[in-house]
Amino acid sequence: MSQITKALESAVAAVIANRTVGGDRPSARQRAEGDKAFAAILKLIAPRIRHFIRQYGLAAHWEDAEQCCAIAVHRAIGDYDPTKAQFTTFVNWQLRGELQSLRFRLMTDQRPSAQKVGARTVSLSSLGTSSEGEDMSIENLVEDEDALDRTLAGASDYLATRATQSLMRAYLETQRAEGIAQLQRRPVAKRSLATQSAEERAALRRLRSRNFGLDPADLAELDQRLARDSYVIQRRFFEADRAEDPDMENWITKERVRQVSKRAGKVMEKVTMADPRFRVMQAYSRRTEA
Repeated sequence: MSQITKALESAVAAVIANRTVGGDRPSARQRAEGDKAFAAILKLIAPRIRHFIRQYGLAAHWEDAEQCCAIAVHRAIGDYDPTKAQFTTFVNWQLRGELQSLRFRLMTDQRPSAQKVGARTVSLSSLGTSSEGEDMSIENLVEDEDALDRTLAGASDYLATRATQSLMRAYLETQRAEGIAQLQRRPVAKRSLATQSAEERAALRRLRSRNFGLDPADLAELDQRLARDSYVIQRRFFEADRAEDPDMENWITKERVRQVSKRAGKVMEKVTMADPRFRVMQAYSRRTEA
């Protein structure tokens, strides 16, 4: 194996090592190391690229041909399997394929039909001129100026939604634990044993053992009340545009809505200040108080 081949294999391994998997964003160091290794690869095979460009008769389109070769190298690295071939062999076919494709696109200009209408193939970079005639990159011509603002707004809405959902779950967990504790402290009314069979008493004991020692009916009533309160809180606190629900008056009074909302506000404040998951909300609360 020649020195150039060894250097190529080492540089390719460096590019692959600094790539991330699963769509994760690479760190600044990984990008820098990967770019450095990629530049080394292009430098090592530069003589080969120049040879292929002349071989395919693309010297008049040198810049476009070099860009195609850079794309070929990038694809070769992505598809490279060192167990099947050396990189020098694998990249040759990628370079040939890209240059052949470029030559085919350029040669279409030589057809009689293309010459008749004066058609010619141009580089996208040549289209980059502003209304004043100044050179611009093609990226600037298609740039969406509002994309960043929309992205930031979407990310903010997503994070806010996740935070409110987590806060609601923490609130409901706190309220359920408190409700269970109250039910456990409440004296249990003794039913007449004469009306219950041995099987019924055994079934009731099994249900109690699975439900914190509580009557299943009491636990179901607690969960139903929490579901109702959750609906009210969601509307009042987190969905201002849907806070008013005409149908709500059919199953809960306005006074009860006020009481539920007032209590939820106090409990959520305590949860926010005590739970480390809501540290950002804690800092915001301190700033508003100051």
